[in-house]
This record gives sequence, C-alpha cells and structure tokens, in this order.
Amino acid sequence: MSEIAKAYEPKDVEARWYADWLEAGCFKAETDPAREPYAIMIPPPNVTGMLHMGHVLDNTLQDIFIRRARLEGKAVLWQPGTDHAGIATQTKVEKQLRESEGKTKYDLGREAFLEKVWEFREASGGVILNQLQKLGASCDWDRTSFTLDEHYSKAVRTAFVKLYQRGYIYRGLRMVNWCPATHTAISDEEVNMKPQTGFFYKMRYELVEPDGERTHLEISTTRPETLMGDSAVAVHPEDERYRHLIGKKVWRPFPRAEIPIIGDEYVDREFGTGCLKVTPAHDKNDFEIGQRHDLEIIEVIDHDGKLNHLAGEDFDGMDRFEARKVAVQKLDDLGLLIEREPYENTVGFSERGDVPIEPRLSEQWFLKYPKVEEAKRAVEQGIIKFHPDRWKKTYLHWLNGIQDWCISRQLWWGHRIPVWTKRVKLTEDNWTEELLSWGWDSYLKQEKPREDFCISIVRVEDGAVVDPKQDALMPVTSATAGEYDIHICAVDEEVGESYTKYGFTQDSDVLDTWASSYLWPMANLGWPDPDADQQKELDYWYPTSTLVTGFDIIFFWVARMIMAGLELYGEDKQHLTDEEIAARIPFKNIFIHGLIRDAQGRKMSKSLGNSPDPLELIEKFGADGLRFGICNIAPTGSDILFSEERTQIGRNFCNKLWNAARFRQMSGPMADNSSLAAIHARIDPELLDDYDHWILARLVAVTQDVAKCFTQYDLAPLTHHIYGFFWSDFCDWYVEASKGKLKGSDAERDNCLAIQDLVLRQVLQLANPVIPHITEELWAGLGYAAHEAFIQNTKLAGTSEVLGALSVDQSAVERVANLQEFISQARALKAKYNLANKRDVAVFFGAEGAAARVISDNASLIRTLAGLGSLDALNGKSADGLPAAVTPLGPLYLDLSSSIDVAAETVRLKKELAKLDQLVAAGEGKLKNPKFVDSAPAHVVEGARKQLAETTDKRDETKRILESLS
Repeated sequence: MSEIAKAYEPKDVEARWYADWLEAGCFKAETDPAREPYAIMIPPPNVTGMLHMGHVLDNTLQDIFIRRARLEGKAVLWQPGTDHAGIATQTKVEKQLRESEGKTKYDLGREAFLEKVWEFREASGGVILNQLQKLGASCDWDRTSFTLDEHYSKAVRTAFVKLYQRGYIYRGLRMVNWCPATHTAISDEEVNMKPQTGFFYKMRYELVEPDGERTHLEISTTRPETLMGDSAVAVHPEDERYRHLIGKKVWRPFPRAEIPIIGDEYVDREFGTGCLKVTPAHDKNDFEIGQRHDLEIIEVIDHDGKLNHLAGEDFDGMDRFEARKVAVQKLDDLGLLIEREPYENTVGFSERGDVPIEPRLSEQWFLKYPKVEEAKRAVEQGIIKFHPDRWKKTYLHWLNGIQDWCISRQLWWGHRIPVWTKRVKLTEDNWTEELLSWGWDSYLKQEKPREDFCISIVRVEDGAVVDPKQDALMPVTSATAGEYDIHICAVDEEVGESYTKYGFTQDSDVLDTWASSYLWPMANLGWPDPDADQQKELDYWYPTSTLVTGFDIIFFWVARMIMAGLELYGEDKQHLTDEEIAARIPFKNIFIHGLIRDAQGRKMSKSLGNSPDPLELIEKFGADGLRFGICNIAPTGSDILFSEERTQIGRNFCNKLWNAARFRQMSGPMADNSSLAAIHARIDPELLDDYDHWILARLVAVTQDVAKCFTQYDLAPLTHHIYGFFWSDFCDWYVEASKGKLKGSDAERDNCLAIQDLVLRQVLQLANPVIPHITEELWAGLGYAAHEAFIQNTKLAGTSEVLGALSVDQSAVERVANLQEFISQARALKAKYNLANKRDVAVFFGAEGAAARVISDNASLIRTLAGLGSLDALNGKSADGLPAAVTPLGPLYLDLSSSIDVAAETVRLKKELAKLDQLVAAGEGKLKNPKFVDSAPAHVVEGARKQLAETTDKRDETKRILESLS
C-alpha cells in the first residue's frame, strides 16, 4: 500500500503497469480443465498497417471481454496476429520501389521482388502490434501469428487441396470484376457501389440493308468506349418494332464491321430504345448473351484499363475514360450521335484501388461455397448467436443469394496457388504414353485417395473433369481427343515442384487474402495436423467463445470462417447434425459493432483530414481515457460519431476516480483491505445508517447491471452504469453524506471508511476491463493487492457475494431515494428561475410527520447538495404565489424574494408582462379572424394555437411571480 500521488499521470502509470503485466506473464493462455475456457481470435490487422480509430474500438471491445473473463476466473486466450494483406502490402512495396529505385516488380522478377516485400514486412510488420500494446491490449503476444508463417501456409494449402478434391474448387473462364489499378481480379464483396453522374448516349447503328424507311437502329449506352468490342445488337424476340429484323445486320461504327441483330429475352423492351449493344468481353450479361448465341468475344480493354489494337488505331493505348470522350466525338463527327442525356447511376469501384472496376473475361480459380445450408442453420437455430440479433438477417440474406467466390488474385505476395499444370493434346495414339511418362499409373493404383495430393484431368473445351477410373472419356478415342489440362494439387510444395521436370508449372496466381484468413480460428490452434499439445489446445479452446468485429466484414470474413469450419474441421461429411455443427463452428457468439465516423457522420479518411491519430489521443487522454471515452459513445451495433470533446469524458472519469481514491486515503487510516472477507469483517451492521444501506443496495444493483452487459452482449450501457454509480451515487451523494460521520466517533468513522473501501474495491474491478491501468494502480495503492497480486488474480464478486453476510434495509433505501428526489426537485426549481448558481435561496417545505422528520434530520445535507441558504417548514405560513414543486416528501416552495433585488426584478417583470400581454392579444386577434382560420393551412393554424397557449402560460406565470414579490 503506497500513498497515491496528488495528480494522475497516465503516461507513467500505463507504461509501468503494462511492462509489469508482460514480465509476470499475465496474458499467457493455459489450458485448465478445472476452469471454463474463454477464447477470442483477434481480427488480424494488415501486417503493414498503422493503428487507426477502427482498431481502437475493435480491440478495446475485445480487451473488455477478455479482461472480464479473467476476473470471472475463466481460462483465457486472446490470440494475436497479423494478415499479410496481399493487395495492400504489394501495392505499398511497388510504390516504394518506383520512388526509390525507379523500377517495377517485373524489373526485379518474382523471387527478388518477394525478398523486398519480406524485408518491408520485417521492418514495419510489428508496428501495429506495438501500438496495440500502448492501448493496453492484453493478448498472449508469445502466440503472435502471421498468415504467411509456415504452419499457417500449410493449413491454407491443405484447405485448398481438400476443397479441390471434394469438387468445391475449379478453374474456369468467367467474367470477373477486374481492378485496373492493382491489375487483379476481385470478388463481388470487394466492390463498393458509388453513385455517379454521367451521360446516357443515344447513337445510330446503320442497317446494312435498309428496311423500307428504317435505315438504322437507335441504341443507348453509358459506355461508348466499349462499342469497338460489339459483336451484335440484341432486341427482344417478341418486340413488334424489331423482331422482323432478327437475322439481319447493322454496321458497327468503328472499327467498321457488320454485326448481326439477334433476339434474346434478356433485353428489356421498356428500357432505352429497346435495342442493346452486345459486348461479350466487357459485360457479364453481354457475355451470357454471347454464350447463348455463339458470338465473337472481342476484348478491347486490357488489364490496365487502356484500349488495345483491337479497338482500332485511333484508340490503341488510350485510357478508357479518355477513349469515351474520343468515341463520343467520333460518333458526332460521323453524324451517328443523336443525343447525350445526363444520367445518374451506381458504378462499382475497387475497394483497394478506388477506381471503377472493369468487367473482364478471365481464367480464374473459383470456390463453390461448402456447407451453405448448415451455415444458415447454425445461426437460425441459435448455435451461433449474433449480437445484436438484427445482424443475422444481413448474414442470412447474403447466404441466400451467394455466388461462387473468385479466390485467385494476379499478385505475387501471398499464398501461391498449390497447383502445377501441364496442357497436353491427347489422342487415341499418344494418351497412354503421355500419361504414363510422369507416373499416372502409380497414382491410379492407390488404394485410397491421399488427403494431401491429387491429380485431375480437365478437358479444355468445356471444363469437364475426367475421372479415369470410371469416366467414358478414358481411354481417349477419336471422339474425345483434344486439349486437356493435367492439374497436380499438392500440400507439400516440394512434391509439386518435383513434377516440373515433366513440363508442369505452378500457377502464378495467389489466393485472395480472405481465402487464408478464413482459417484463422482453426489454423492458429494447430489445424490440420496438430501434435499432442496442439490437439489438447484444439479440444479445449475450439470452438472459440466470441468474435468481435465490424458489420462491414460479415460477408468477407465471418460467413466464410463459419463455412470453412463446418466443412474442414472434422471428417468429410455431406450433411451435419446440429451436434456436429456445434462442434465445428469457429465461434459461438458474434459481437458486431459499428464503424467510427466523424461528428458529421462521414467516414474517416486521410483525404478528409477527419481521422485522428490514436497515439496522439493516447498522449492527450491516456490509453484508459481513450478506451473509456470511445466505449461511452459507442451504441450497440451502430455507427459511432466521434469527436475529441465527446471522448474527454474518459479522461475526466479517470481523474475523478484517482481523486476519490486519494480522498479516501486522506480521510482516515487504511485498514485491512487484503480481501473481501477482511473488509466485511470491518463493517458493523449496527452502525449502518440510511445512506450506508442505500449505497450498498446501489452497489449490488450496479454489479448486476454490469454483469448483464456481458451476459447479454450489450456493452453500450457499460460505462454509463459505472460512471453513473461512481460519479453520482458514490461521489456526489454518498461521500457528501458521509462527511459528517468522518468527523464523528472513531467507530462511526471506521465503519464509514470500510463501506467506502468495499465500494471502491468493487468499482475498480467493475471498471478494470475498460480502464485497466489506473484500476491496477489504485488496486495496489488502496491495499487490495494481497501478496502483490494483480487485480485480475482476484475473482470479481457477484451480486450474491459482494455484501457477504450484510443485509440491506429496503425502507432505508426508499427514504434516501425520496430524499434524493426532494433535492433534485429543489435544484430544478432553482434552475427554472435562473437561480441555479445562487446558494442563498430560501426554500420552505410543507411536509408533516415522518416526512418532515426525514427532511429535518437531513437538512444540512439538503442545503449543501441543493445549494440552499435556508430550509424551513411552513408551520402554517401561507405559500400563495410561491413557485412550488411536488416531491415524495411533500411540496417544497421557492422564496424568490430571498435571493434577488425585489425592486429591480419587479420593474423587469412588469416590462416583460406588458410584452406578453401584447403578444397574447395579437395571437387571440389572429385566431378570431375567420379569414386566417378558414384559409390558412391546418398546420399553420394549429401552430398559432399552440404558440398562443405557450405565451398565455408564460404571461400567467409572470403575473404569479409578480404577485409573490409584492
């Protein structure tokens, strides 16, 4: 027990205690069959990222759950780690390379470039984890994981091979979302839709053979830069305006060529002109039309968003948006542009590149999501619970409309796809020799499939997967001869590489970052091939307890982790029972929080200059102040409007807590606080007064309220409960009410101090998950740390334990509650008459009997807390004209003459009354005027009536006050 310093210096306190926690191994996770496990896997931040306000919120909330679990006596694991962040990290290194050396990744080559990325990762990869430590995050840092660690990479390759073997992963030529900035395909979930203002261009496509008076078709488009890739014009087959033209041809404006008019039911007859230009290489729907009608695919926009030679000499090498302007001008010059109409629509932007995506035909790897129905059932039946519950609708809506996931990315940094491929032309004469040349026969002779290796043969023409053990395509005949891709899929990279001598090459793409992080809960605990110790941990910690994350990655990460766990954790099974689902899910509870926005509701960004540096806020408010402040303004599951002013409450609360603890030390001798039982033993129930009973009842109530925040996964009220109890109930009411007892007998003083010690002890533990550093400091300073134990080593007392054998007199609690209401009404009455800051106001009370005795017995406290000069009973005096308020202890009256200059106030009120009389007369006159009442809108008339009523009330109240002053 040490003396608490006069001023709270968070920087010193926080650094010292965090170092002590690390040295003592306070955050180390250990399995313990005698204790309930509680585990959270940190959503891994980007390895090269810097701490931002979103991280502050997310990790503070996680830490609150984690620290509370430790206080409840649970065995706790908070698994930290970072994500390799494929696109973000590679883009950063490429930019550095250009700026420092004037080179591109292609100048270095893949291996040398990856060495650069690893160097960058080693230099800056741990920054964000160190920043999280400054926030007070209590992760088991010895377990820190990285999604490109070898054990993790093996898990990713294993998952790929298993899913490939089970038919969920395939390679195909599909229309994908292409990011011209990062030069890679991206998934639908990585596309942000943004409203855009552009033009709807109407143009002529001339008929090759005019149809009577009709010489052309009118076509509308928002993307004239793609018309060079048009393969047809489509109309609805039942559209009477055009159906007779189906089979004829029109001239594509440039490069000038004949293209057919086709009939397809996709065309909306009511939209635009009812004629649709079909560009199969640059629009998903056009591609599907092209497949139905066997149209030519003409790709005129390359991977970098520039047009190529197929677009024609005038456009070759031109940016797509510049090409739009040039194409419009060229149409105008040719007399083919009819009009341009302003048009608003939504356009998909790449989340990382922040440029409009380009629909592009590309050969990519896709995943058909496994266990979709089980993933729905897990949430529908409450095996996994969303908090707040409303977010499960978002989750289920996405699963109901789920599309295959494009999992390949055209990057070098990441998990390289573990597939080695050789394209061969098989005929009935060479197929045996070709396949036997690299050991196909030995693969076929395996008694059962290997889980870490498989070979497949895919016919290039249609993507059909050939099973040589039972498929009619083997042996190859003249009818089935053609090009085939032979895929070798291997977990062990050395095994895959051993086939390069036979002409196989590894796929150059890497997996989408989310296609590795979706294994996060399993892979960090030793899946897929745990040793004995890891299996023990898997059995103990998995499924984990809670996932804390923002609603914006429910699709990206949450749903995918659930499906990965259901499919991969355990034996390969087509259908799962509810019990099996419960064993395979990655987590049992999902706590969803909102996004942090600025005070105007805007998303935080560097470009807007509205994104504060968390480290600067920690320097200003302290880590605990920032943690408390951010939680205090965070509604459950909704966005947070952040401002420094709103966060100041955290620092203020810490200061208040510090000062209250210091006041306790100065109020009297520190006795035995080494345990809850020791404090209970110091309290004499016979000496408890009404205020003691009341504060003990409130202590039980706040303990229960805080517990509900955790059992109901609703942290929004958490800091409000703690703040309200400590600041208002304890400091403003109880401590003030106790000052007299501190000056009384030693027994009264010691009993009161024991009550204060009990309350402060419980407050420190209730608040510890939110503000861990200052509560640890005060825990030690007030003598609660028996044998140098940390606060987390002492189990938090529940509602049935916090009072021990003490009982609460509910009638005493009611008396204090009534007294509080009396004081509150007195304060309100003073404020109503602009006397809030006056402390010489006279108040009379009209209570009699028991109520009068309660007031008289507590008169000194009432005067102090309400700021009164005097408090007296009416004793038969008249209260006519005095402002009054009704309280549970009877009426109270405010004597205005006691604290104001009566003559000056009378003059002022008479002037005010004259103005109000005029306003009332004017309002009455308006409402007596039939022209106004009958012709004005109803809401205007009603507004006039309401205003007259308010003005009349104010006039009458002013009259009453004047009369009371006379």
